[in-house]
Amino acid sequence: MREYSKKDDVQRKSYYNDRFFISPTQEYISVENDEIFYKDLQELEKTCKIQKLYICHAHLILEISKNEVLNILEKLKTLEYDMLVELSCVDYLAQNNSFEIFYELLSISKKKRIRVKTTILQNENIESVSKIFKSANWSEREVYDMFGVKFINHPNLKRILMPDDWYDHPLKKSYPLQGDEVASWYEVDKIFGKSARDIIGPEIRDSATIDRYDTTRFSRLGHEVPFGFKPTNESTDIKYQEENQRLVKNLDPNKSKTLERRK
Repeated sequence: MREYSKKDDVQRKSYYNDRFFISPTQEYISVENDEIFYKDLQELEKTCKIQKLYICHAHLILEISKNEVLNILEKLKTLEYDMLVELSCVDYLAQNNSFEIFYELLSISKKKRIRVKTTILQNENIESVSKIFKSANWSEREVYDMFGVKFINHPNLKRILMPDDWYDHPLKKSYPLQGDEVASWYEVDKIFGKSARDIIGPEIRDSATIDRYDTTRFSRLGHEVPFGFKPTNESTDIKYQEENQRLVKNLDPNKSKTLERRK
């Protein structure tokens, strides 16, 4: 497996070269300026411990400890924030060896959104909220699959996108964008065994390349072919750019037709 380069300062780098560009800043508003949020907050603080709170982009942001997650979500559901529209994770392993778990709640009756955020260390677990919101079931499985965060008391905590025997979690910032050497051999080893590596070769994971034939010759670029079809001597690797240039060179303007309107 290749060595991972440090990515501590990736998000600090500027993606704009314009010297007149001004990076947008987030405006934090006090909760007292919103009557609905202020009233709900007074009810929350009676039974819940909140570390930090503010309004940002019309969302009420609540930062809490992981032990308060179940308590505050149950209370918010009684306050008519009864729809969990998003549950996901952010990787801060390079900065402070932790993950940020956030829960996005929506109140249709009040037309308001609340985001609950908590932080856990890399090897820590967190309680599942699927018994409060049924929609959290698949969201927590996705977080487990993509980041490796384990949710305690989840009814069926297993991978949802990647194969069950996949060795890593693809949405970590340390994970290579096009996978590594192990990923390039996964399908060959799984389907044919390691003994077929020299015959088939590694998977081409370059997104700018199309393989005209797959490993079983089941489908072909542009048209279907029978199963087990033997390829000709033509090249199997096609670049998008090269294919587009060939199409443009063979274009005859005298044979082209311009439609007056779309059908």
